[in-house]
Amino acid sequence: MNERILILVGIIARHFLSGDDFSSTEEIVDELLEAGFDDDEIRQAFGWIEQISLQPSSDSPPPLRQDPLRLFAPEEMRCLSRAARGFLIRLRRQGLLPPEIEEEVILRACLERDGEVGLSEVRSITALALFTSQRSDSPVIAHIIGSDRKRAYH
Repeated sequence: MNERILILVGIIARHFLSGDDFSSTEEIVDELLEAGFDDDEIRQAFGWIEQISLQPSSDSPPPLRQDPLRLFAPEEMRCLSRAARGFLIRLRRQGLLPPEIEEEVILRACLERDGEVGLSEVRSITALALFTSQRSDSPVIAHIIGSDRKRAYH
């Protein structure tokens, strides 16, 4: 595409975005002709804008999923290691950990230990919490346990 046509597209877009009340495209065309652009360039710019605006988007972005924002309280931050908190956040963002189960995991982890709870303990607590709320052969549980299934069952 010609650089002058790109400039025209930018000018036309600014007119529409600025809220100028043009009663017709003829006023825009007249203004562009006065600015030194020729009729063919103006026609190409409007054609390009029309083509882009009427073209259906095949790569439409997926709908935004609004997760509730979960902030850790100072007591929870002292109780859970950084790796454990990151693990819970990652599971929630992937849609694998419902908010009510996450709260249960955090509560259990903070009540069970006096010191900091690490990643392996949070994994076990999460797997058990999900196990009680879902089927035992759930892929979510297998994902959390990972390759350490033998230890999880003993």
